[in-house]
Amino acid sequence: IVLYTTGCLRCDILHAKLELAGAQYQTVTDTAVMAEKGFFYLPILEVDGEAMEFGDAIKWLKEYPYGD
Repeated sequence: IVLYTTGCLRCDILHAKLELAGAQYQTVTDTAVMAEKGFFYLPILEVDGEAMEFGDAIKWLKEYPYGD
């Protein structure tokens, strides 16, 4: 799991939800890396190579096995 973030409000929300779920993840803040991947809207959560924007990432986290 990789969280691509610039520290925006939505980024902080997604970060907090990952923490609450107990997820093991990496954080990438390098905007050059994000641009190379074509990520121009943040945050992006990448799971097993699948990139999810904020809304889809929140839905995915609701089903995360360690959540709640």
